[in-house]
Order: sequence, then structure tokens, then C-alpha cells
Amino acid sequence: MKYIGTISHGIKAPIIRPGDDLVEITVNSLKNAVKEANITLKDKDIVAVTEAIVAKSQGNFATVDDIATDVKNKMGGGPIGVIFPILSRNRFANILKGIAKGSDKIILQLSYPFDEVGNPLVSIDKLYELGITNFNKTYTEKQFYNLVGKIEHPFTGMDYIKLYKDICGKNCKIILSNDPTTILKYTKKIITADIHSRFRNKDVLLKNGAEIVLCLHDILNKSVNGSGYNEEFGVLGSNLSTDEKLKLFPRDTKAFIKKLQKRLIEETGVKMECMVYGDGAFKDPVGGIWELADPVVSPAYTDGLIGTPNEIKLKYIADNKIGDLSGEEAITAIKDIINQKSKDLKNKNESLGTTPRRLTDLLGSLSDLTSGSGDKGTPIVLITGYFNNYADD
Repeated sequence: MKYIGTISHGIKAPIIRPGDDLVEITVNSLKNAVKEANITLKDKDIVAVTEAIVAKSQGNFATVDDIATDVKNKMGGGPIGVIFPILSRNRFANILKGIAKGSDKIILQLSYPFDEVGNPLVSIDKLYELGITNFNKTYTEKQFYNLVGKIEHPFTGMDYIKLYKDICGKNCKIILSNDPTTILKYTKKIITADIHSRFRNKDVLLKNGAEIVLCLHDILNKSVNGSGYNEEFGVLGSNLSTDEKLKLFPRDTKAFIKKLQKRLIEETGVKMECMVYGDGAFKDPVGGIWELADPVVSPAYTDGLIGTPNEIKLKYIADNKIGDLSGEEAITAIKDIINQKSKDLKNKNESLGTTPRRLTDLLGSLSDLTSGSGDKGTPIVLITGYFNNYADD
């Protein structure tokens, strides 16, 4: 039997600049890595490319002023409410700067004790120690400081109330509430700055009397004065580039992965699956922060990555289906069961304990963990053996 299963390889690439041919760079980087590591490529191996370098190669950037112009055009004058932003200098600070620049006044509503992805504004344990166990109350900025005292993010050390107020300037009011309709007491023009709950909150606001509600995907969904844009996600999935500029989520990713798959077949003779990935869909067990600040894990992937795994739970089978067999007899029995498994194991005991997540969410998470977010310099990931199982020889 074969003894090696899935392997994830981080592949180094040159520094990507706008206008670079990322398909050719990816193909050449993969060929160099395969040669260096003596890897034999096979059909259904996977090449994953991080969204960051796709967007950079496209030159998909926008400025704070571009955001301000779009907000001013779409929201008009008067006070604007901004609800439920994540607590992030990288992800939201420049977006807020642009919104504030395009507005007369900002009413910023923060959720507590943490944001949508688990970043704590203040420790939930601290709130419980203070006897604050009801998170249905609304607080002014002053009331909240009086209750909890010093506010400090456990990882970054930031006081995000102060940071966001400094960004918005003097003409800004901050409230803390977990009820999206609270903002309607202050204004009927609202930007929902949340990511995964944005459609629900937009619907709730409109049903309760809001006049204009934009989501972040509505901002820069078209080019403003030649800026970058994303027709589906707007400024969702963007990252800080400089103090006045953002890198947006990439466009035309489906066309990119189709072209990449075609070139890989031409260069290697192997039909590999391809995907673009962003944040992984996993939660930090210590900090409690959910990694997924992008709108999706993977905005585009080839057809071979559609669906969810159809796998039996090997531990369950070993304990329940092969009796007291051991050694080669046990191996043969397990292989027979795998080869005869149903094409749909949903709600079957054989799959008890497996997690029915989408393949692209699993593979995107694996790729994100492999490439990291620091200085590894491996924005391309090769995953081999992912679709193999115990029965493969």
C-alpha cells in the first residue's frame, strides 16, 4: 500500500506587480518547485492561488477618496449610520476613512463584546466579572467606558472605539448595541458594514423604516474615476495597501482559473484542479477569532472542486464493521468497504463524525494555513493526494 496521503506544498513566487501575467508566473513557479522537490504531478492535484496576488496582478486598487466619492453619490447628504464593522486596522480602517470623508456626520454602531468574526472589543470574561451578562442593552460611548474602564484588544492592544472615532473626526457619535434597528433612532441612511450577516441586517433595516441601506458590496461595485472595483463584492474582502489606498478583492477569477488550468495541461499534460483562495474558514481556539473576514473562502474554482467530501469514518468502520480482524485481513476488509461505499453517505452511520463542508472551504483553509499571512512568500499552494483514500494503491 501507499504510505503518503495528502501533502500541501507552499510555492514561492516573484513579487507580483500590476500587469504581471500571473498565469505564466504560476505555471513557471510550479514547474520550478516540482523539479526542485522531485514531485510527480497527477490528475486532480490542486493548484491554489491566493486572491491577494490575483488582485495585485490586475491592479485592482482604490483610494480613500474613491470610496468617499462613491458614498457621497449614493447616500447624499445628512448623517449616515454605519453598523457592525469588524475591528480591524487592516480590513476596515481605510473603508471607514473613506465613508467619513464622504459624509456630513457618522453614527457608528459597534457590536459588543465582540465583532462579527470574534474580535473582542472587551473581554467577555471581564463583562461577566462586572455583572454585565445582558448584551441586549444599548450604551453610549461614555456609558460603556464608565462600565468597563480601559478597552484593549488582547492581541493588538488597540482601543477600537478611540481608533474609529479618531478616523471619523469630531463629527462622529459612537453607540454600542447588538440590535441593528437601534441605528434608526439616529438616521434612516445606513451602511451595513458586516460581512456574513449583511443581507439579513439590510432586510431588517428596510422593513423597519430605513430609507437607504447600502452593504459594503455596494461601495465601489463600479469604477469611480478609473479606480479599481469589484462588481460582486465592492470593498468587501479588501485589505489596507497604504494609508490612503486599498487592495480590493480580485475580479474575473473564474476566467483566471480556467486559463490557468488550460496552461497547466499544456505544460504538464496533467489535468489539475485550480482555485483562488482568500481567508480560511476556521476559528482560533485561544482568541476565539473566526478567520473569515473575506466574503467567501474561494471566489472561483474549477468544476472538479464542486461539492462536499463523500467519505466514511475510518474509526467507526474499524470499531464496528471488521470485527476482530487485524493486520492484512483488517486492511483488506477496510479497503473493500471503502471501494463499495455508497455514492451518497448523507445520514449514514458510516459517515458519522465526518464534517460535510464544501471542498473549496476545506481546501481554501488548508491553503491559507500553508501560505500564512506573514513572510513565507508562498502565495501559490500545490496540494497532492487530496482525493486519495486508504484503498488507493
